[in-house]
Amino acid sequence: MQSLKQQWFGNVRGDILSGIVVALALIPEAIAFSIIAGVDPMVGLYASFTMAVTIAFAGGRPGMISAATGAMALVMVPLVRDYGLQYLFAAAILTGLIQILFGVFKIAKLMKFIPNAVMIGFVNSLAILIFMAQVPHFIGISTMTYVFVGITLLLVYTLPRFIKVIPAPLIAIILLTFIAIFGGVELRTIGDLGSITQTLPSFLIPNVPFNFETLQIIFPFSLSLAIVGLVESLLTSQIVDDMTGTESNKNREARGQGIANIVTGFFGGMAGCAMIGQSVINVKSGGRGRLSTLVAGLFLIFLIIVLGDLVVKIPMPVLVGIMIMVSIGTFDWSSFKYLVKAPRTDVIVMLTTVVIVVWTHDLSKGVIAGVILSAIFFVVKISTVKIKQEGNQFIVYGQLFFASTESFIDYFKKVEITNNQIQLDFSNSRIWDDSGVGALLKVEDLLREKGIQVEVIELDASSKKVISKLQGMSSSH
Repeated sequence: MQSLKQQWFGNVRGDILSGIVVALALIPEAIAFSIIAGVDPMVGLYASFTMAVTIAFAGGRPGMISAATGAMALVMVPLVRDYGLQYLFAAAILTGLIQILFGVFKIAKLMKFIPNAVMIGFVNSLAILIFMAQVPHFIGISTMTYVFVGITLLLVYTLPRFIKVIPAPLIAIILLTFIAIFGGVELRTIGDLGSITQTLPSFLIPNVPFNFETLQIIFPFSLSLAIVGLVESLLTSQIVDDMTGTESNKNREARGQGIANIVTGFFGGMAGCAMIGQSVINVKSGGRGRLSTLVAGLFLIFLIIVLGDLVVKIPMPVLVGIMIMVSIGTFDWSSFKYLVKAPRTDVIVMLTTVVIVVWTHDLSKGVIAGVILSAIFFVVKISTVKIKQEGNQFIVYGQLFFASTESFIDYFKKVEITNNQIQLDFSNSRIWDDSGVGALLKVEDLLREKGIQVEVIELDASSKKVISKLQGMSSSH
């Protein structure tokens, strides 16, 4: 109960003010991601509202923001293009169901298989993507655009030294919006991205045939969305954990994302997930608890319904400046030192993750590629078996499994043995699989044909267990 009170009311002022900042930053993102997906801007805005409000209660990471995201929008493009909006809502609901199952089966355990090099690559590629998404909104538009972006950056970096009560991004948005409106400054605004309808979302059941054919259409998209959403959410959750020095419940987060996507689908929104940029804005603006996420969602819908006419006048350069601050804050600047000091394989994994994410604009592809590459490097690293001869004893160093059996067998094919009795010492080795057992039996047969008796010594309990399980099977090959 104390923990729940702390999560909701432990940081009331900071959570409310940061939630307001996040709501303002959510609007252009939600509209932009709706345009990417090929849907009306309100679909992204409704999704951001329902996701944020639901995840505030159901999520496993207080202070993390979930809404419509670019990574998810990219997956939806073919579905919207080929089948239309109603199938998108149905896919969002199925995405939620799949994510709940992932949470129930504790899929978050897989997080431990994501190496540090992939995490650094993920964070850096996100920072680059956030920055790249801002480029069309300020490069080559007008001199005043550059001026307003510059002033915004100046404000968000200098104001915190003097004013700590109100988040600097909030002051920048309000102050520069009024200057732009009353000074008659010609700037692109949120309204130029798309129109905002001042209505609440309403409950709907997707207008699709409830049959196997529909399931065949939406299931591949829903599975992709569920995986992309969870990869991004769980990694964002880890980043917020590190930033705040607190722990989160990753399996609850997976279930919470699922619940939020089901609610979103029934209220005319596109599937979403955790947003790194907005989560970083929230934390940097002083948001820590669930209240910040709830305020972000509620203030977003308040902005749309009540202040819609004013919101569309917010200059894009101001929001661009805030998102550039986020990309600078997100980037892991110590990774330049990492490039020099880390093992070469880790550097390759990190750079591969960054390149693939930036190239495809798909975070999950980069992370999956990074994990696979790490696994390959690991297998290559441990697939070398060395054998040292001391008299009639041959000491095996390294792991004996499918990738290392060839070098193990080759050694005994080539080595000159003068004794008619030898010992294979496995005190510095371990047999992992059927291939390892097969290789040991093959070496024993090979040496027996040469009239050499082999005694295997110092096998650990695990290796003995594998041999007893697989010996009969291997020898029958």
